[in-house]
Amino acid sequence: MAELTSEINKWLPTSKKEVEQQGWDEIDVILFTGDAYVDHPSFGAAVIGRVLEAEGLKVAIVPQPNWTDDLRDFKKLGKPNLFFAVTGGNMDSMVNHYTAGKRKRNTDAYTPGGKAGFRPDYATIVYSKIVKELFPDVPLVIGGIEASLRRVTHYNYWSDKLMPSILVDAGADVLFYGMGEKSIVDFARLMKRGVPMKNITTIPQTSFLVDVDEKYATKKNWDEFELASHEDCLVNRKKFARNFMHIEEESNKMEAKKLTQNVGDKKIVVNPPWPTFKEKEIDQVYDLPYTRMPHPRYSNKGAIPAYEMIRHSINIHRGCFGGCTFCTISAHQGKFIASRSEKSVLKEVEKVTEMPDFKGYISDLGGPSANMYKMKGIHEEICKKCKRPSCIFPAICKNLDTNHKPMLDLYKKVRMNPKVKKAFIGSGIRYDMILEKTGRKETDENNSKYLREVIKHHVSGRLKVAPEHSSNDVLNFMRKPSFSLFEKLNTEFIKINKEEKLNQQLIPYFISSHPGSKPEDMANLAIQTKNMNFKLEQVQDFTPTPMTLATVVYYSGYHPYTLEKVYTARNKNAKENQRKFFFWYKREFKNSIIQDLKAKGRNDLIDKLFK
Repeated sequence: MAELTSEINKWLPTSKKEVEQQGWDEIDVILFTGDAYVDHPSFGAAVIGRVLEAEGLKVAIVPQPNWTDDLRDFKKLGKPNLFFAVTGGNMDSMVNHYTAGKRKRNTDAYTPGGKAGFRPDYATIVYSKIVKELFPDVPLVIGGIEASLRRVTHYNYWSDKLMPSILVDAGADVLFYGMGEKSIVDFARLMKRGVPMKNITTIPQTSFLVDVDEKYATKKNWDEFELASHEDCLVNRKKFARNFMHIEEESNKMEAKKLTQNVGDKKIVVNPPWPTFKEKEIDQVYDLPYTRMPHPRYSNKGAIPAYEMIRHSINIHRGCFGGCTFCTISAHQGKFIASRSEKSVLKEVEKVTEMPDFKGYISDLGGPSANMYKMKGIHEEICKKCKRPSCIFPAICKNLDTNHKPMLDLYKKVRMNPKVKKAFIGSGIRYDMILEKTGRKETDENNSKYLREVIKHHVSGRLKVAPEHSSNDVLNFMRKPSFSLFEKLNTEFIKINKEEKLNQQLIPYFISSHPGSKPEDMANLAIQTKNMNFKLEQVQDFTPTPMTLATVVYYSGYHPYTLEKVYTARNKNAKENQRKFFFWYKREFKNSIIQDLKAKGRNDLIDKLFK
């Protein structure tokens, strides 16, 4: 019995019994999450729990609480000494629940057995309202991607309307946006000192509500920019679109302004983000004592699909300077790259090799984009003045060090571990940073070497890349490189495979119905990929998610930077008419495609596609 108690104590407690087994008679922080509790650094709730534990706090996690019964899951641990925390989970709950066509999914990758129905729609709001109703006097904070990307007025695709900051509906006291470790630690320290909730207004990367005319403490060096109010956005789509430009610019600055936005008789305050994590800081997060396993409460309840995908993977950096218009990574993790030290990564590799089910294969050694590890500006003072949303579009910044040598060195050291048979690169690779010449001899040589090393040593038979489209007009809108660069990659891939006597596949990802994309563009995509002998499988219809430029265009019809009108496929029929071009080779789509192209007078495209 003592051995069983000792084993369960390796996880943060999830029940009253487990709290007692820890020997606690009180809890400092109780965290509710929409995901199953997996004690792994890829699961946000586990990270926040471990970070607070490292501060000496007693932290409990309540995973996937039942919101439909007598609310016993919300009451079972009582009141915490300091605060409650709520996260919808690793995914926005609406993206988790619905397809791009708004059809309800019948699975949930973050639940044992992949079962659906274990979290509500708008999970952060639902959990927060319950907590506030049950414990109105206890401070409540929210975070995670659902809260982070809904921190100001945003378009909600599933209700097809603009929503105010999630703070308005959730009723929480503070929102932590982005990667929240530093913010929540600062917050916990202030709460521990007994600082009143209303005085906690100067923590970077937090957002809160005040009365419109209320005075509150702020930092003297923070400049302020006032966004168009929520009410203005409701009646003027151009103002909503322009808001996004300011939000994106401030999100991408090293020295950003504080943003404010009026909503009714309240004001949303969004404090500037923290500086990018230094190596030592990010190492501290990943070096915490994670078990890397789901909590024992899930024994015999089926595998957790999201965990199965990453159980033997290792994240080597955060952030992405790509700035793609459909992606939320830079809005949540930041544009600048925070990289772990080699020592920290290799320590985690060793930990993975000691897992009982490890068979010698690391499934991914990567990050949001696989090949940005250790990359940063050559001269930081230039980066401080920059507000470009992308460091690599329309061209790779001359001040960006894209040398892939740190990755080559790391990969080699991982390969040298006698317990590792192969370490795969499962994350998508930005091939423009490999193929475009910098003019710096050493960098260009290492980048060329990187492609060969990945193909030779780190591909599981399929290399994933994301050209996204073939139309240069659409690609320019997406902030992605020309399709000719993908064609060049394909040529290089075939050549290296032949030289190394390998038989591997290049797997491209594409998006249909992205703002700016027309049916003729999709027809050309089908023709160009057909000519390259691809039958596409990794495809998706554009899904508007909060805080992306493409979503703002989808709703408003205007480009935030130019305020020019942009065509977007919005209704179901228009979307399906684009998606079917991915599958031109299937009999059921052929007649429909031919009829559509004939109606547009594009017999030339019919001939190229079917003859």
